[in-house]
Amino acid sequence: MPHPLRCYLLTAVLGLGLAPVLPAAAQTILPVSSQTPASLKWYEVRTPHFRVLYPTGFEATAQRTANRLEQVYQPVSASLQRQPRPISIVLQSQNTIGNGFVTILPRHSEFYGSFPQDPFLTGTLDWLDELSLHEYRHVVQYEKARQSLGQLAYGVAGYGGVGLLTLGLPDWFFEGDAVGTETALSRSGRGRIPYFDIGLRANLLAGRKFSYSKAVAGSYRDNVPNHYVLGYFLTTRLKRTAGPTVWSDVLNRYFRFPVYPFSFSDKVRRQTGLRVDDLYQRTMQELDSTWRQEQARLELTLGTDLRQEATERVFTEYQYPQYLTDSTVLAVKSGLGHIPQLVQLSRGGQERQIQQLGLWNNPEMLSVGGGKVAWVEYRYDPRWQQRVYSELRILDVATGTLTRPGRRTRYAAAVLSPDGQQLLTVSTDSAYQQRVHVVNAQTGAVLRTFPNPENYHYLQPRWTADGRSIAAVRLERAGKAIVLLDAETGQARTVLPASNDNLSHPQPFGEYVLFNSPRSGIDNVYAVHTRTGEVRQVTSRPIGAYHAAVSPDGQRLAFHEFRAQGSRVVEMPLEPAQWRPVPALAGSPNRYAAALAAQDPGAALVGQVLPGPDSVATAALPVSRYRRLPHALNGYSWGLVQSASGSGLVLGVRSEDVLSTTQAIAGVSYDGVERTGSVSADVSYQGLWPVLDAGVAYGQRRTTALTREGQLVEDTWQYTRLTAGARLPLLLTHSRMQQALTVSGYYQMEQVRGYDLLRRPFTEVGFGRSLHALTGSMAYSRTLRQSKRDVGPRWGQTASVVWRGTPFGSGLEAEQRAAQASVYLPGIGQHHSIRLRGGYQWQPQGQPQTKYMFGGLFYPRGLNYVSLDKLSLLSAEYRLPLADVHWELGRWLYVQRLKGVAFYDRAHGSSEVADPAVPSGTRRISQNDYSTGFDLSFVFNPLRLRTPLEAGVRTFYNSQTKQWELQGLVLNVGF
Repeated sequence: MPHPLRCYLLTAVLGLGLAPVLPAAAQTILPVSSQTPASLKWYEVRTPHFRVLYPTGFEATAQRTANRLEQVYQPVSASLQRQPRPISIVLQSQNTIGNGFVTILPRHSEFYGSFPQDPFLTGTLDWLDELSLHEYRHVVQYEKARQSLGQLAYGVAGYGGVGLLTLGLPDWFFEGDAVGTETALSRSGRGRIPYFDIGLRANLLAGRKFSYSKAVAGSYRDNVPNHYVLGYFLTTRLKRTAGPTVWSDVLNRYFRFPVYPFSFSDKVRRQTGLRVDDLYQRTMQELDSTWRQEQARLELTLGTDLRQEATERVFTEYQYPQYLTDSTVLAVKSGLGHIPQLVQLSRGGQERQIQQLGLWNNPEMLSVGGGKVAWVEYRYDPRWQQRVYSELRILDVATGTLTRPGRRTRYAAAVLSPDGQQLLTVSTDSAYQQRVHVVNAQTGAVLRTFPNPENYHYLQPRWTADGRSIAAVRLERAGKAIVLLDAETGQARTVLPASNDNLSHPQPFGEYVLFNSPRSGIDNVYAVHTRTGEVRQVTSRPIGAYHAAVSPDGQRLAFHEFRAQGSRVVEMPLEPAQWRPVPALAGSPNRYAAALAAQDPGAALVGQVLPGPDSVATAALPVSRYRRLPHALNGYSWGLVQSASGSGLVLGVRSEDVLSTTQAIAGVSYDGVERTGSVSADVSYQGLWPVLDAGVAYGQRRTTALTREGQLVEDTWQYTRLTAGARLPLLLTHSRMQQALTVSGYYQMEQVRGYDLLRRPFTEVGFGRSLHALTGSMAYSRTLRQSKRDVGPRWGQTASVVWRGTPFGSGLEAEQRAAQASVYLPGIGQHHSIRLRGGYQWQPQGQPQTKYMFGGLFYPRGLNYVSLDKLSLLSAEYRLPLADVHWELGRWLYVQRLKGVAFYDRAHGSSEVADPAVPSGTRRISQNDYSTGFDLSFVFNPLRLRTPLEAGVRTFYNSQTKQWELQGLVLNVGF
């Protein structure tokens, strides 16, 4: 499962618009983490190796999860030959996202306790069992790093140092090894699921054999399977050929001396005789041969693409078909160049866009009924990002009216009845209890909730044509079953008994229920007779057929099948007499799963099939209240750590509690330009509605000034700075437009001692004076979601307002008011973006002895900032992708994209200055500056890192120097 990046080291970002000019005494602000409100009560249960934290209402699940974790502790650790120290596991119950992660900054793991409807993620496992295997393997991997130089790095810099050394380990190793573990130690796991590797199969069978660099870094044109898929096959093949503990031996070698390029590949070669490139090539050759042999034995059923077209140059998908009429189908279009959107496909080949989608939860559950379309979308709580709802969306196709029945719900499915009047929904509440509801499609009112005392998990339900019954997949202890539920009472009748068969997408059709199954080794559509239980095969397609839908007249079947250039919607006649006898239940052995389970040393301890939910020890573990304040200080990095601003390093310590409520940093830093040092401490409490920040710093400053006699004089002085304030970061996204609002207010005090220069720059405090300033700001953004190929938002608006002043009547005086706004527009090309920006700043200059000047908020790119009473700025830029490429320079560099920007920035300002020569005593002066030019940047991956970097050059005309100038650009550097 996705989890946060392993280490946050250095981040350097240059603004996309006018270059910012920061004030001399800007406050440092720690980043906002995802939290639950402080009012939510937390508890803990402990085992010998785990501290499981859980919120109110989650105790039964926490007890079961703690016992499960203890059960898999040794098996998960066995093949890496390292048993971790005790760790905290946080069970999050307030969101509806199925996810989990492990991080060492600070060291802990989080499980999101909402059972996902995605059948290709959980297989036949309980969701928290899946997380217990997969995420705990990541804990073992990080623990393996605590040896040799890794142990030294921990002593010197804490987990920040450990994270630095793990950057040489490819992401595919971390995730592939974890997928292999979940597969070896359970009856399911993604290694046994054909959909997991479908992209790799499609590419190889289509003759698309990518280089190792491309397989790691990706592409802006082609579908490159992610690091989970790549890693599963690479890590598993090496286990099969070199022994189940080979990766333990490789890591032992790596952490003895990891600090040189391609160290990981070199350690694999020393252990096995193969470089990583060799391992990749041999794995792809074996898979290509195996899958071609399998495909040659297939007897395919015929089908016709609903939308005939030439081969796409860029990966584009059409998925999840639902019939609107007998000749039109609604599908979801997405891909590298498209944000997800509903489109109408006609049998004649026409395509019409219906609706762009927001943060969609579970696209498999798209449904149509009564001329309407229903789905569910995530909706974040504005303040608490660990509180995520999943709400209904209903679109009237004829009128285009989009409604949102119900608020703050937790639905994972939205299935319209044939007449469009009712919705069938599934929810997992904050106690991990799953329920099936019937809901009014207009009001969102719950009409019926079916009893589920066994807490079975119901997946992908569908109404029958008469609306009297509901077909669903039900996860039981023995595996997945297909059941029919009475639409009034919820009473269930088993149609297909539970087994270790990854059933999904049931679709009623007369006396049959169509469904997906991988029983032949490829996902295809099957049919079970609801009275006799006889199963027959409906489709046999080269890569797999998914999401069957029956036309209103019952004559045709639509499904989508995966291809190398993207999924396509396919139709075929619906003729039960032509359906084939079903093959025996036998998953393909060529995904390495059988051999992996047979040889993994942990399998002997837990068994090849992870026991079902009822087999976990039920002895109650002691429970105690977990309070945040006593655990607020939790140092995770020391020595050289990332500064609070994220722009440099300090010698100190960083802290964050495992519930992300309190962050703190304290340290000593050195300014190499001024040759001065400082000591500072910052803390941020984020458990309340506003985030509370405070910081203190003490240090030295040094500067050189030119006297009137032309001599250079140098001075060193001391300063004390205090910052305190609050901010309110709100996430307002609820559709295709991403929205955020931040309001903040801060007090800042600075005092100086030992300032001996004759003059004081306006932006320094100096002369033993003090500065007491307030800052208030508000920033809002609303931008359209972007596809991977978009270089910027193609529609949106941003605005910000800032006021800074000294209203206390003591110390220096200053006031600044500024506002700016941007508009994003689509460019000429499909992925081009235009940005128009304007701003205004007012800051009276005043008398130099009492006046302090805040730094400017913006100025044209490349120019020296000029402080004026009034300043207005305009900017226009055009962004476009120049080329999407796959350039390689051996193992050292892989270039994915060239991007260009043309810009024009202009500033106009004026000030009133004293002039005894004029009658009024003052004279207005004005300043007009501009810059115009071009940026050329490259998106590239050095040293085969998966995370891309971006850098380039800027050439521009500087109106101040009257010359064309050249600058280097670092646009995105971060891990």
